[in-house]
Amino acid sequence: MKMKSNVIINSTEIQVDFSQPIDISMPLHVGNDNPSAWYVNPPIIEPVRTDQFVGAVAEGGSVNFRNISFNPHGHGTHTECVGHISKEIYSINKTLKTFFFLAELISITPKEQPNGDRIITWDQVKSALHNKNNEAIVIRTLPNSETKLSNQYSDTNPPFVEAEVMAQLIKLGVEHFLIDLPSVDKEVDGGVLAAHHAFWEHPENTNLNRTITELIYVPENVNDGQYLLNLQIAPFENDASPSKPVLYAIS
Repeated sequence: MKMKSNVIINSTEIQVDFSQPIDISMPLHVGNDNPSAWYVNPPIIEPVRTDQFVGAVAEGGSVNFRNISFNPHGHGTHTECVGHISKEIYSINKTLKTFFFLAELISITPKEQPNGDRIITWDQVKSALHNKNNEAIVIRTLPNSETKLSNQYSDTNPPFVEAEVMAQLIKLGVEHFLIDLPSVDKEVDGGVLAAHHAFWEHPENTNLNRTITELIYVPENVNDGQYLLNLQIAPFENDASPSKPVLYAIS
């Protein structure tokens, strides 16, 4: 079934087929092949068990009724707000209030540094961008193997984002930053978190509306370009929530 719609964003009319979503989230599941970072154990999904009840139909229960234990930052696609780095408590559920944004997908090979770090620089991002009216930026790092769907990132010093990238993007009006890495910052940086601080302008001029989404996965057959982004979160009162960003091609 086709579900085409004309959408007006900032006085610009676009056509979108909502029956053709491009899911760029990673599913959370049980097992050591669930993607993880920050030294967390694998997620746990298990039936509730009491003396009178088991929450598994396969074991004789009347319904499937499972507990789930996971970490939103370490176990897959998640969206976070400034509450991730602030002393004040901010909830992604309260700060993210709209969910559709004009987004541009770009692909970048992080630059290797003499010390072995791999960094995404502002020069790279600036060269890859073709539109200046983006509310969101989605970065796919290259190479883009499907092993990203099961990578164990802890203690591997993954690529990260130069703080200047964030400072320049917010000047262009970008409010939402999405990337397929476990963090926009270096795995071990002494707690500096330069890219996080730059994007939220914290603590000098803290912005509560911007979000960072990490550990996405953009399939290889999705072309770079502009899309309509639907940024879906679970209603967790927490600094971060598991999320399901979805792209829609623009006609």
